[in-house]
Amino acid sequence: MKRNEYRKSKRKSSKTRLVLKIGLAMTVAALFAVGIYGVTLHKKAELAADRAYEAIPDRTPRKTDNETHIQPAKDNVSVLLIGVDDSDDRQQGDSNSRADALLVATLNPKLKTVKLLSIPRDSYVYIPEVDYKDKITHANAYGGTKATVETVEEMLDIPIDYYLKTNFNAFIDVVDALGGVEVEVPYERIEKDETDAGTIHLMPGLQTLDGRYALALARTRKLDNDIERGKRQQMIIQAMMEKAKSPAAITKFGDVIDALGNNIKTNMQYNEMLSFLEYAKGGMPAVDTLTIEGDDDWSTGVYYWKLNEEDLQQKRLILQSHLGLISPLVPDDDRSVSGLEEPADSEPDDGSTDDTEY
Repeated sequence: MKRNEYRKSKRKSSKTRLVLKIGLAMTVAALFAVGIYGVTLHKKAELAADRAYEAIPDRTPRKTDNETHIQPAKDNVSVLLIGVDDSDDRQQGDSNSRADALLVATLNPKLKTVKLLSIPRDSYVYIPEVDYKDKITHANAYGGTKATVETVEEMLDIPIDYYLKTNFNAFIDVVDALGGVEVEVPYERIEKDETDAGTIHLMPGLQTLDGRYALALARTRKLDNDIERGKRQQMIIQAMMEKAKSPAAITKFGDVIDALGNNIKTNMQYNEMLSFLEYAKGGMPAVDTLTIEGDDDWSTGVYYWKLNEEDLQQKRLILQSHLGLISPLVPDDDRSVSGLEEPADSEPDDGSTDDTEY
């Protein structure tokens, strides 16, 4: 090889090594940054969980048949989501706030499914705290989280293992931290904002909503009813789950943690929260949404949502089966159209209608 060619080859080789070294250094730096970010998130999440933790008085955590505490990663569990009618501007205080949104989620790791039941806020139910029937939204005002949990347990005949209580601020901040959520707005509507002093102008169609607009969509019910309102809340929760699992959301988790830590209360310990993350490994679980049928009731001069007892009993059985409290309604899969197996010796009911919402 001639001297000049050797020098050119040498310089080319040196440049190649330099590029590889720079690439390696950048990769190491990126991994280090990711590691630091992960450690920071972990610590931030732990501190946020400590701020959010609030046990329910006089309640013993449910145990498995082996007398061990349930673990969300491997045991069937239930979670009550409570959205309270409160914000910094309203300044009602948690003990005086009504439950503006109530959703029960049951998780079954074996089936890798979630049942998400929306409870209409004006449902006329028995409230143990006061020993009489009233709107379920008032349970929180009567006795806080404990009264709300006990009322839902009484209504659905299932244990509530965990609760997650949020106010308007948390909802808005989390949606904004995720960069908004893509949802289908069913109609045009001017709705009061989170302060009740301003307004939000919703327009129909598939679009990305920020936190304030998403809250307005979740709250509105003037053009339809509580059932449709519950379905919109379920839709928004699913949209938030979809957004949270996207790669772009990773860098926003710190903001999400801040939003939650400052505006939620829960009886989940930090290790239990991590256990829920284990449940989601390998892909998000299938979510089946449920609602409870009923009718408008003005018979007392006050508006109530009168629950359909037959449909309520059906939903109870579905949730009990999903939690493993009773035998499966359908072997190895309770996601049938009706949710119930037809007894072998029964005659078909020609007047029945299929409940296809879940």
